[in-house]
Amino acid sequence: MRRAVIIFLRVALAAVFLYAAYLKLREPWLVFAIAIDAYGILPEPAVLATARTLPWCELALGVVLLSGFGLRYAAIAATALLGTFFTVMVIAYSKGLAIDCGCFGPGDVISLKTLARDATLVAAAVGLAILSRRQRT
Repeated sequence: MRRAVIIFLRVALAAVFLYAAYLKLREPWLVFAIAIDAYGILPEPAVLATARTLPWCELALGVVLLSGFGLRYAAIAATALLGTFFTVMVIAYSKGLAIDCGCFGPGDVISLKTLARDATLVAAAVGLAILSRRQRT
């Protein structure tokens, strides 16, 4: 049963990262840069660097999660990345910013729905990190 849960979480998180990367990479990177800049927490050079590299990191993480190679480390990376995204979104929502979260391309405004979705993803990543500590798949 534990192995099945690990495989389910691994594939589900991989699908999320691959889908998010695909949606960002099919648009010009400046569209994603605008979403990042709307948060108002990074200087312009960091916004541009993040917009150019983050989708590729999501793609790589999705591939690694799907393969199961280095699962423990991939799960920790997914937890850190999703936890960071979630924290930044909560801060923006608490400030009353009505901006695109940038998660799955343009048009995904931060709301209680997006926060619940991302909280679920963080919980899944945490669960995978805990379960994969001693499990080899």
